[in-house]
Amino acid sequence: MRILSGMRPTGRLHIGHLSVLKNWVRLQEENDCFYFISDWHALTTAYDDTSELKENIRSMLLDWLGAGLDPERSTIFVQSHVKEHAELHLLFSMITPLSWLERVPTYKDQIQQLGKEGKDISTYGFLGYPLLMTADILIYRADGVPVGEDQLPHLEFCREVARRFNYLYKTELFPEPQALLAEVAMLPGVDGRKMSKSYHNDIPMSASPEEVFEKVRMMVTDPARIHKTDPGHPEICLVHRYHEIYNGEEVEETRVSCRGGRIGCVACKKRLAEKINAFLEPVRERRAYWTARPNYLEEILTAGAAKARAAARQTMAMVREAMGV
Repeated sequence: MRILSGMRPTGRLHIGHLSVLKNWVRLQEENDCFYFISDWHALTTAYDDTSELKENIRSMLLDWLGAGLDPERSTIFVQSHVKEHAELHLLFSMITPLSWLERVPTYKDQIQQLGKEGKDISTYGFLGYPLLMTADILIYRADGVPVGEDQLPHLEFCREVARRFNYLYKTELFPEPQALLAEVAMLPGVDGRKMSKSYHNDIPMSASPEEVFEKVRMMVTDPARIHKTDPGHPEICLVHRYHEIYNGEEVEETRVSCRGGRIGCVACKKRLAEKINAFLEPVRERRAYWTARPNYLEEILTAGAAKARAAARQTMAMVREAMGV
């Protein structure tokens, strides 16, 4: 299968992204994978401040490589380095009804949510976000797209545009890409809210062992448990939820000890931090390897863009022929 997926470079990735990236790593073993850093998409909500964009692109690439993406197996590139994305987006905008964009479920929700945060996103770029995403996918005629459930409406929109293009121009050029849903561990932040850099409640993938210990120390626990010997309620404890993900071999023992008042919250957090650090150690090692080779990072993106452009140009040649332009 040809696989396509991307992420917006808006800051350091956190450990909540690791389950997504592990799925990408798995997919690259047997598929033709294209993974791109979507810098144009980042502009839809951060067009007014691009001062950190280049550094965020570099940081994201390092996080991807740290997670195990292999530039020998996957095509890794920056969206804006392949101009055909923009050309296909323009041509799609000529045939896409405005009402299709306005009815995308996330559009009004995000307008309201980001509006509360003081962001003005009443722009065509934000309205057209799903159409640019459609161009990103169809320019490579992808068969599958790894997505979360919240992205399913965007993928259905993509299929609608593919069907409309094929119908209008009497062609079968574009496939209807399918969603590749994977089990993704939805990690809350250390304060119980959604994990987000903007909330300062995230654990970065690139966090040092000391930073991990400090973040875990801040985690909220069972509020009814005052003393170490008090019976705990692990089912409502954020630390225990993390144990279920990162300490599976000891989670039952931890649960029983908590309920019996035989382990205190400080010791429980210390053990969790040790497990998270052990999990992140190979990620850190791979990231350090690539950080020490900045020239190779440029080579990865240059080679990836060249391969992506070759595939994109083939598609655009067929698009122009179909449309007669």
